Amino acid sequence: MTTGFVLAIIGAGLAAALPGIGSAIGVGMAGRTAAGVLSEDPDKFGKLFLLVALPGTQGFYGFIAALFIIIKIGILGTPALDLSLEKGLAILFAALPIVIAGYFSAIFQGKVCVGGVEMTAKKPEASMKPVIYGAMVETYAVLGLLTTIFLLLGIKI
Repeated sequence: MTTGFVLAIIGAGLAAALPGIGSAIGVGMAGRTAAGVLSEDPDKFGKLFLLVALPGTQGFYGFIAALFIIIKIGILGTPALDLSLEKGLAILFAALPIVIAGYFSAIFQGKVCVGGVEMTAKKPEASMKPVIYGAMVETYAVLGLLTTIFLLLGIKI
């Protein structure tokens, strides 16, 4: 097993872990706020569910990026154990857009969704408006995932 192979594995691990951690933080913040609202009015569950779930998508994006790396280096088939240092670094750096964008956007999306939960508590008829704000933050996670995928597709092994 070469250093390049290990670096590629680190890239896959970071791609899965950091956006997942960010999603857990974001969903946790929104969920904690929603639980307070639901203790007063359990009928708002349906209106709050999307706001709580929205920050969780970055964890899926990170998993998709990690899967692309795993497939690229052949872990599910014949692994490219002799991956050069340069290729390993390239794969690790290709993972960084989703690692960074996924982690931070999930946390900030959670904060936006907390505001949306609070707004929905007072004005349930406007519950979809804050979802749009949350989706605006989501855009940057999607761009991070797409950048990672395009970079990975450009690396020849």
